[in-house]
Amino acid sequence: MSATEAAKFLGEAWETGHSLAPFPEDLAPADIAAGEAIAAELVEALGLPVCGVRLAPGPDGLSMLSAPLLAPRMLRVGTPVALSALRSPRISAGFLGVLAEPFEAGEPVFSAYHPVLDIAATRYTSGAADAAHQVADLGGLGLVLVGKRWIGTLPEDGEARIGLTGARPRPLRAPLANLMRQAGEEALRWGALPAGAVLVVAGLATGSPPVAGQKWAAAVSPVGRISAVLG
Repeated sequence: MSATEAAKFLGEAWETGHSLAPFPEDLAPADIAAGEAIAAELVEALGLPVCGVRLAPGPDGLSMLSAPLLAPRMLRVGTPVALSALRSPRISAGFLGVLAEPFEAGEPVFSAYHPVLDIAATRYTSGAADAAHQVADLGGLGLVLVGKRWIGTLPEDGEARIGLTGARPRPLRAPLANLMRQAGEEALRWGALPAGAVLVVAGLATGSPPVAGQKWAAAVSPVGRISAVLG
């Protein structure tokens, strides 16, 4: 398999918005390492800046997969969002840590945290076939909407919930500190990050498939709340 050729195949779907037919057999990633190699080549092919690393649930809903986070895909909440530009969008509550110093080894040090609404998407017509395909597709990156800054010491545990505005979704336990440590370990495998880069953890609580016109709200305690109307 040529990761460069596979990245070109996938890159066309990223650039045009058209869905991706199944990979030719000789280009399909055989495992997660092969998917990561394609993702790295895809970042180069797209020529877009990377602002950090995103950790999100895999196709099985249990394992967490990491991939580079493209800067244009991270938006301040309130920025208009067009769901029509995203294939098979999936929404979840998450949180983001801003690195206080360059991260090259050890555990990350953060200057602030933010709640996020993560809207995952896929370039594949029928979704990612497995974890390797999802990683190759930059972890199913769609958009990351970022809420207000919170400064404090991240606790070991918190709670997360998400739902349509007015609903009262059940809060779920969120092992915040452990997830951020895991995100840090994954980020180091992708390479060093500068101060100001971010680590994002998505999938703390998930909602039904979002529809244009809906207003979604999420909370990640103690980091904060976030809400957005989806266009």
